[in-house]
Amino acid sequence: MDKKKYSKQTLKDIYTTMYKIRAFESKAGESFGKGLVAGNLHLAIGQEASDVGACYALEPTDYIAGTHRGHGQAIAKGADTRYMMAEIFGKKTGYCGGKGGSMHIAEFKNLRSLGANGIVGASFFISAGSALASKVLGDNHVTLCFFGDGAANEGSFQETVNMSAIWKLPVVFFCENNVYGVSTDIKRVISTKNIADRAKGFDVPGKTIDGNDALVVYEAVKEAVDYARAGNGPSIIEAQTFRHQGHYSGDPAAYRPASYLEEANKKDALVKMCKLILESGGTQSEIDEINHAVDNEIEEAYNFAMNSDFPDPAEAITNVYSMDNERSVAR
Repeated sequence: MDKKKYSKQTLKDIYTTMYKIRAFESKAGESFGKGLVAGNLHLAIGQEASDVGACYALEPTDYIAGTHRGHGQAIAKGADTRYMMAEIFGKKTGYCGGKGGSMHIAEFKNLRSLGANGIVGASFFISAGSALASKVLGDNHVTLCFFGDGAANEGSFQETVNMSAIWKLPVVFFCENNVYGVSTDIKRVISTKNIADRAKGFDVPGKTIDGNDALVVYEAVKEAVDYARAGNGPSIIEAQTFRHQGHYSGDPAAYRPASYLEEANKKDALVKMCKLILESGGTQSEIDEINHAVDNEIEEAYNFAMNSDFPDPAEAITNVYSMDNERSVAR
């Protein structure tokens, strides 16, 4: 790959979003520690390059379906950090009115985000449905399906990739493999060397890449997106990356060897991107300006969330699917 073909501004734009994810996650984790957030947080610190590189390859009108570790995915797609912070604080100014929380941030109209999801593997069916709609409507949109290494062993993965391949649906299956499904090392529970190797069984393209390099991720996903948009069907991309935190905020991750974090820090995507910016003619002061502006944005988002109201308890029964018969069966 010739990284010199990327302009300094492009590198700065990618870095800005990556740093925004890290700063948001750090503030969210800090808030959780203070008892300001209900429920668990699954932070994406360490996975910034895979989130940003993947979404950078999309058009604004393309769709994403996220995972329980979905804050970075939403930010990479263009989410407003104020409404995200308010949502995880349970405030009515949040994307879902404070009723979705950390694992269910969604916004269809502008972000084209079909939502994060607390159900492991749920993004498969949602993405296939979205891609099928695009094919039927002929709208030329592609859906990017985020999933983790643990979800790759769900039956929904096999079913959805198979159906998507048969129908040539415009969907890209993007695995963020951070090695651990909660506390289980993925190498203990898959029979292939890589998750993307399974693409051979469905006769679709498959590729395993360095998920700690945003440009490598971008080029791989862009190729897959173009392939899908041209009517050729799905691809599977596996971005091998790290999560610096435990599975959830407060998880000490004692199940991981010390070498895991040592390698993660050595391959830190933000450090890599800073180096590329400097090599492209950028300066440390430019990087510092980005960091300062983002830090201010995240502090503003925090204050916005803190100063927002909780939803009225009466709203608990609004925007909820229901039927007017005892078995909830459509008649």
